[in-house]
Amino acid sequence: MAMLNRVHLNGLRAVEAVARLGSLAAAAGELNVSVSAVSQQINRTEKQLGRALFDRTPAGLVATEFGAIFTTRLGAGFRELAQAVALADESSECTLVVSVAPAFASKWLLPRLSRHFARHPNVLLRIDASVRLADLDRSDIDVAIRLGDGKWPGGRAELLLAQEVFPVCAPAIASKLKSVEDLALTCAITDERSMISWESWFEAAGVEPVTFMQGARFTDPMLCLESAIAGHGVMLGWQLLAADALADGRLVAPFGVRAQSGLSYWLVTSASKSESRKVRDFKIWVREEIEATMAQFRSIESAS
Repeated sequence: MAMLNRVHLNGLRAVEAVARLGSLAAAAGELNVSVSAVSQQINRTEKQLGRALFDRTPAGLVATEFGAIFTTRLGAGFRELAQAVALADESSECTLVVSVAPAFASKWLLPRLSRHFARHPNVLLRIDASVRLADLDRSDIDVAIRLGDGKWPGGRAELLLAQEVFPVCAPAIASKLKSVEDLALTCAITDERSMISWESWFEAAGVEPVTFMQGARFTDPMLCLESAIAGHGVMLGWQLLAADALADGRLVAPFGVRAQSGLSYWLVTSASKSESRKVRDFKIWVREEIEATMAQFRSIESAS
């Protein structure tokens, strides 16, 4: 490796191209440089190696005995490099990097990914679970799903679903809630980092706010959801967070009233990059899954 460091890669590229193509002019055309530049690169490489690679003849450059052996191995080396780069390109082309918040990934996206695998078996999904919207122009993230107002600098945002909030709790607690006023007899499970509050839901329900009993407080909506499922109290949930727990009966939405939170889920991609097929396919799949979730959600509401 130490000997390799003393030889410039551009010189080796010039040597390999001349040996493979048979002339300075052909090599210059492939490398997009002048014939003089290729000649200078070969001379410099021969000096760095301390051996002549080509004989200069009236018919052009002819490989020396050493040069023939050297350029044969050099060609094999460059083919290996080309295959390595192609492998990296292929891996990148077949990998879709999706950035989502941990709660969204865990409670909604993850249980549905097998259907994406089945539809697009050649696409490898890598989930970047983070609440931070990465720089989509300077990272390997292909698409992000974010909750907010849709205004992210440098991002192209497409509305996915408007967030609606509503009380959810375990069935045993729901059976005791005959009216909204009965919430005063329950504990509120609170997400301390949430951007939504109970006031918007009470307003949508057309009732005065109720003072809850003091309940558990968390800094993660997933923990709030698990606490509600465990029967610790009532939390203010939303469609995608609570969908599966509502569908299998672990949670109940006792009042059938939903309130707009003022936030929405958005599909966000780089505004400066062209959209790849794998991203378009993922968007189509996510929208179909969202629609299926909401259809199930509506059927649960109509049955209750």
